[in-house]
Amino acid sequence: MATRSVSEYAREALKQIAIRRLQPTPDNYQAVYDEISGRVSQPPFPIARLRQIARILPGQTPAQRRVLEQFSTAVDAQDWSALQNALVAYASLGMTPVSASPPEGEVAMGALPTAFAERLARLVDNILPALGEDDTRVRTLATELTQWLRQTSPETATAEKLLDNFSYRLSFASEDQAAIRAGLLTLLQLVFDNIAVLSPDDTWLHGQAQALREAATPPLTLRRIDEVQIRLKDVILKQRESRERAVQAQQQMRTLLATFIDRLAEMDESSANYHAQLTDCAERISHVSNVQELGPLLQEVMRATHDMTQSSRAMRTELHDLRERADASTAEIEHLREELERTSAQARHDPLTGSLNRKGLEEALEREVSRARRIDAPLCIALLDIDNFKLLNDRLGHAAGDAALVHLVKTTRSVMRPQDQLARFGGEEFVLVLPDTSLEQGVQAMKRLQRELTTHYFMQGEERTLITFSAGVAQLGHDESSSAAVKRADQAMYLAKRSGKNRVVAA
Repeated sequence: MATRSVSEYAREALKQIAIRRLQPTPDNYQAVYDEISGRVSQPPFPIARLRQIARILPGQTPAQRRVLEQFSTAVDAQDWSALQNALVAYASLGMTPVSASPPEGEVAMGALPTAFAERLARLVDNILPALGEDDTRVRTLATELTQWLRQTSPETATAEKLLDNFSYRLSFASEDQAAIRAGLLTLLQLVFDNIAVLSPDDTWLHGQAQALREAATPPLTLRRIDEVQIRLKDVILKQRESRERAVQAQQQMRTLLATFIDRLAEMDESSANYHAQLTDCAERISHVSNVQELGPLLQEVMRATHDMTQSSRAMRTELHDLRERADASTAEIEHLREELERTSAQARHDPLTGSLNRKGLEEALEREVSRARRIDAPLCIALLDIDNFKLLNDRLGHAAGDAALVHLVKTTRSVMRPQDQLARFGGEEFVLVLPDTSLEQGVQAMKRLQRELTTHYFMQGEERTLITFSAGVAQLGHDESSSAAVKRADQAMYLAKRSGKNRVVAA
């Protein structure tokens, strides 16, 4: 049966009131409407009657006035729960004299246990540092709440009211902090993007910008940020040194080129002078009348030719020297460029194991997928996860866990082909990119790696530990993206885990 609209229910209710000859009062209308719609309406909150009750309740003592204030607040807010708490608190006032103090070791009626109140106060104290210094209101409410909680036998009703006020304000402060954090991360991403855009030719700088993007991508962990920070400091230092040397080499190259051009200009000027001298001598020779006049002119031509020869020889020697220096500078610039690219590559590798990180994996997959489709060759992607790694960490410590990851990578590289790529996917998960490999060959490659690990125990002190892993292998489909293939390999890996671990499952 289709659900009828509210207006249809209203028209039917009015029609039934007329048919039944009922008085058209709000109560009758509500009753008929509920009958037709099948719903039960909540009775209206009796604000007027409750305020009348509040006016006649005694309020001579401070405690009574405090509870009556809570009662009035609950009525204004139409909050049944708060109203119930206020009534219970008012009823408990008559059970113990107001001026009486509870015996040592006992809790007054309607009061919080001291130990519990102190835990609440410490919780509030621990929350405040995460909220920043901007919201003075939340800090004021926190101070009022902790002061009240640290009194002797703090009254429950008042503590609840103060806690409600603090929680209400805390929700806004938490939203502000989340928005600030998200805004700062977005701002950082824009800064990193602009760094790369401003230097389009500096591939080494792009690697650093990408590492910073990855470090600022949620979820953030202190360990992850510390690792990237240490790695980047080392890389930035190396890059600064290489960059300075590259700038010096480029400046030297510019100086050599300027000198080379000056020398060419001098040679051109010397040639022009020599040509002018020879032309003048030839003109004068054409007008000589005897041999005696010809002698001095020939000597002048010989001197000019000798000077030109000497100048040309000196210029040639200097230009040869400039060329050798230019070649050396060019070679140094190329060497520095390669060094910068190697330095940049460090930002694409996991600092612990030396395998590719997520960025390096993305680039390797993009390159290998493009190649596989260009030459129509198979490509396999294997995802492996170390078995019982958490137990190993708990038993031997995190340092041993890190050493176990390094051991796995070292053993994997010993059986990998040169064209295979290994990347740390996260935690104890690794991805192997296997070019020119079918699904069956990929499964066999993972099984060979498992056998190799059985012959190479992980040593921690005097203790030998067998490292095993579960793996899923997927062959890239014709129109499949690399991320989809990795996801299929991941699902196959979980099947291997559920099948008893230390297994390889084809996706």
